[in-house]
Amino acid sequence: MKLIVGLGNPGIEYEKTRHNAGFLVIDRLCDKLGVQLDKNKCKAVYGIYRYKGEKIILAKPQTYMNLSGQAVVSLMHFYDVSIEDLIVVHDDLDLPLGKLRLRPQGSSGGQKGMGNIIDLTGSSKIKRIRVGISNDKKIDTKDYVLSRFSSEDEKILNEVLDKAAEALIYAFDHDFDLVMSKFNG
Repeated sequence: MKLIVGLGNPGIEYEKTRHNAGFLVIDRLCDKLGVQLDKNKCKAVYGIYRYKGEKIILAKPQTYMNLSGQAVVSLMHFYDVSIEDLIVVHDDLDLPLGKLRLRPQGSSGGQKGMGNIIDLTGSSKIKRIRVGISNDKKIDTKDYVLSRFSSEDEKILNEVLDKAAEALIYAFDHDFDLVMSKFNG
């Protein structure tokens, strides 16, 4: 069993904001796989995709970004998912828009949702896909991450959402090192 979690904030006011890049990847993956996020439990909305006899849980925490670990840990316990079978997708201010960075482990890099997951799981050995959202130093960070993408940025965003979804699908059958070598950049 695998658990793939996209980070973001619930609610209409946060839809399509930069901070919800993880949610957007999960939405794109669900579209590609025909999965509905029709379950609401463990402080998350999620759906289950069956692939070669294995359950793959696609989830969006409903706890708000900074408490994402509550939903992740709850899902891991409920479905008995190991840390090795968890992949987290989140936004990254330090990467240019359109770039993906896949890592097998590491610090939160200042991403508070990822930091909460690391704290509550007690491990930094969590596979992750970081989605570049760029950074505008002229705007307060909180305001920037909660801003929506411009129509010009959405074109770039659509390409990276497809690429992230493809990387996750590739991860169903391949070791994460292979996924990283194919999709980093």
